[in-house]
Amino acid sequence: MQQWGLLTLLSVINLLNYVDRQILFAVFPQIQTDFALSDARLGLLGSAFVVMYLLAAPAFGPLGDRWHRGRLAALGVALWSAATVGTGLARSYGQLLTARAVVGIGEASYGTVAPTLIADAFPPERRGMMLSIFYIAIPVGSAIGYLVGGLIGSAWGWRVVFYAAGLPGFLLAVAAWGLREPARPASSGPPAPPSGTAAAFRTLLRNRSYVLNTAAMAAMTFALGGLAAWLPTYFIRVHGLSLAAANTVIGGITVVAGLGGTLLGGWWGDRLLRRTRKAYFLVSGWGLLLSAPGAVLAIAASDPWLAFGAIFVAEILVFLNTGPLNALIVAVTPPGIRARAFGLNIFAIHAFGDALSPALLGWASDLSDLSTALTLPALFLAMGGLLCLWGARGLAADLAAAAPDESAPATAGS
Repeated sequence: MQQWGLLTLLSVINLLNYVDRQILFAVFPQIQTDFALSDARLGLLGSAFVVMYLLAAPAFGPLGDRWHRGRLAALGVALWSAATVGTGLARSYGQLLTARAVVGIGEASYGTVAPTLIADAFPPERRGMMLSIFYIAIPVGSAIGYLVGGLIGSAWGWRVVFYAAGLPGFLLAVAAWGLREPARPASSGPPAPPSGTAAAFRTLLRNRSYVLNTAAMAAMTFALGGLAAWLPTYFIRVHGLSLAAANTVIGGITVVAGLGGTLLGGWWGDRLLRRTRKAYFLVSGWGLLLSAPGAVLAIAASDPWLAFGAIFVAEILVFLNTGPLNALIVAVTPPGIRARAFGLNIFAIHAFGDALSPALLGWASDLSDLSTALTLPALFLAMGGLLCLWGARGLAADLAAAAPDESAPATAGS
């Protein structure tokens, strides 16, 4: 039962994690009006969080491989919660940027170590589903962020939104401080994982499956980061929806499609893993490829309800990869450097993903219009799918080199 308690607490914290990330986008129009911001400067608020998140994550990786991970996570939760409250207190654009940047530092601590705790608590053949449960927080937390942000922002203003989102984190930080860690697995098979951080990163960068997985996740993160930042504003600006209506519909679609896609991807990936070691890459790759047309239709449609339907289908397909791709990081990485693997992965997917896309799409919108700018994410979804399918080739060797005793059973389709 201890492993289920750990999974539950970490998943609840991750839910708040994504609420705190997304509420900013729910109140973009209000913040833009209060501070008289261009689309580019508004988009930079989303990028400020991501830049600090990606810069801090590699530093927390070595700590996660050596220190008490529950306490490291607890400190991160407390820090990002304080910064979320601070966002509501900001009185200048510079203060807003600073507060969102500090949120990124706190969330980097948690995001680096939490998946390794879950990976150590459950056997390899169940990791895809367990990590899917953990990452349900992405669609559900994002949806709650849109819903809470839209409703509270409309009723009491954008500042109250950040107070409501930030305060619960302090209680969860106390709970995380008392977590009992699962045993860390010993690495099996030569060579032993390198102890130095630089050596560990070199090992990861020579791992073909890890690199292609991370590249695919970066392409997906670029697309999702840009769409998450600008979709509510797009429906307000182009289709004439109110702040509350746009965020309610987008939030509702995200929670249903994201929840269904995440759980389906974890279940399907684990089931297909019995037949082929390529399962996680195949499920993720085809999901991302098939999501791209839906992303295009969502922006091209003149009828908002057709656009909402296209978003729903695209999100189900995108979120198929959530558990499988994170489980693959564990599977192709030696146990002694897994926190560093997640730290480097977080750095890369955000440095080349949503650190760029909110501001880049805002800049493109200033140059042309928001509809044109929002067609770009579909290209990155397709790119992510192709990288996953490429990664499926040669995966078996990387699995065996990382942890032979944990790799999936060999099959005819491996």
